[in-house]
Amino acid sequence: MRIGLPKEIKDNEGRVGMTPGTIKALAKQGHKVLVERGAGAGSSISDEEYQAAGADIVPYAKDAWAADMVVKVKEPITSEYNYLRQDLILFTYLHLASDKPLTEALLASGTTGIAYETLQTANGQLPLLTPMSEVAGRMATQVGATYLQKSHGGRGVLMGGVPGVAPANVVILGAGIVGTNAARVAVGLGAQVTVLDISHDRLKYLDDIYRGQLQTRISDEYNIEEVIVEADLVIGAVLIPGGRAPWLITRNMLPTMRKGSVIVDVAVDQGGCVETTQATTHSNPTYEIDGVVHYCVANMPGAVPRTSTFALNNQTSIYTLRLANDGLDAVRKDTALQYGLNTYRGNLTYPAVANAFGLKHTDPLEALDNS
Repeated sequence: MRIGLPKEIKDNEGRVGMTPGTIKALAKQGHKVLVERGAGAGSSISDEEYQAAGADIVPYAKDAWAADMVVKVKEPITSEYNYLRQDLILFTYLHLASDKPLTEALLASGTTGIAYETLQTANGQLPLLTPMSEVAGRMATQVGATYLQKSHGGRGVLMGGVPGVAPANVVILGAGIVGTNAARVAVGLGAQVTVLDISHDRLKYLDDIYRGQLQTRISDEYNIEEVIVEADLVIGAVLIPGGRAPWLITRNMLPTMRKGSVIVDVAVDQGGCVETTQATTHSNPTYEIDGVVHYCVANMPGAVPRTSTFALNNQTSIYTLRLANDGLDAVRKDTALQYGLNTYRGNLTYPAVANAFGLKHTDPLEALDNS
């Protein structure tokens, strides 16, 4: 198979879809890998490293996109829609439930879209979402600490305080991978941390691990309204796999929050868990509503691209190899990849995306078998 690796062109996105290690494994299996010139520069991976691993360097994005399968990190943006076609397998993050134009483009082109974020193993794990959730969770606390500084529009609060002065009050909505990693850093910095989740088991796990170093609350409207009033930093860490995140903080709640407090909505890729969330970029990361600073960058891990690229490839490479070796038969044989299949030849094959837009969906195997 010919596998293409184009350069990411989203604002300040330095990650890249494959490392030299992944490419070397593909080359050993006899596959041809086409890497766009400079694709790895943002992750400090040179063209020479890719060549040494067995890749061919091609001058333009169109050359990489002409492959049988394209491996990326972020979803295609509008200028890339013209590369979509029916005989293409696209393996990347898609986040379709919050992106109707891309959903329509994939369906219209007939592209086979396999989404990292919905690929799910038999035990319910999301192995290709986990590494970036770990990075984003840890970054969320660091970013929040930065924007709490007065020079960045915040209240001027130090996360850990100092002797005689209270630390920052951090509220984390969601106790999954993002929330757990955000809590780890926040507790480490000495902040006062409260984590909310609908799962008692997740809260019990955190309570057992931290032994009183953080507080846990069941996530409901009453508790959320109560805790955000005293919050300096709120981290949105809600996940509905493949679906749109629910609004846990509404527009009407913002005036009750402290002026200069900060919201970091990590759920922005799935529409955000705050009603006032609007996707931002690393170039222009924040805006303010009712005196509350909103940080809603949709590709947070792109700020630490080398770490993120290698962490992601640790998980994606095995599935990239399966798809390269077996094509769509890999999807037929692997239930994890069936969950990952979002679009195929004009069929929408992931229920949560269909529900987000009121569209019909087709079972993945049914779609494949009818082709």
